[in-house]
Amino acid sequence: MSESTTVVHVLRHGEVYNPTKVLYGRLPGFHLSELGVQMAKAAADVLKDRDVTHLVASPLERAQETAEPFAAQYKLDITTDVRLIESANYFEGKGVGPGDGSFRDPRNWWVLRDPITPSWGEAYLAIAQRMFEAVQAARLAAEGHEAVVVSHQLPIWTLRRYVERKRLWHDPRRRQCGLASLTSFRFEGARVVGIDYSEPAAHLVAMSPGARTAKGA
Repeated sequence: MSESTTVVHVLRHGEVYNPTKVLYGRLPGFHLSELGVQMAKAAADVLKDRDVTHLVASPLERAQETAEPFAAQYKLDITTDVRLIESANYFEGKGVGPGDGSFRDPRNWWVLRDPITPSWGEAYLAIAQRMFEAVQAARLAAEGHEAVVVSHQLPIWTLRRYVERKRLWHDPRRRQCGLASLTSFRFEGARVVGIDYSEPAAHLVAMSPGARTAKGA
């Protein structure tokens, strides 16, 4: 890798223990499941021979716990960056799965009126901008080397679409951002020159029914 080349690996956290199946969003107290811990270790193992010099994570427990195997592997402290946090959502703490009534309740229809901004949560553009700022900060901290940044599904996917200059509103079912997946941004200086995607924990995700659409990701 040349001195001007930096790679920032943006990692989605592993599976969360969520027996009540709510959209947990930014709520505290949601930790990795046992399988989620294994997913984090699998992601760390894939990068074990890489030149990682900086590690940063969202302040939420599941992101901090996903970063722990990397901290141990590279002997790095975990830096916390609030810009990596999950997006705000009106349905936080509520059940939003099929048959639970949250989307069918007429009292919620006004909240769902605008899928483009969106009306039910933090604006996609605001998410993209804060995520890009956080990734640029990680790039500077690891300049000429590699960084691992732990965040959440919607912020990661919004960031990727922003960098790729695609419209930010999208169908959530079509996100390419599995549990413990890596979306790796390659920089030449401050400019993104490539994006790679991998799922080092795919074999573990297959063991968890419905894991790819885990709520509050």
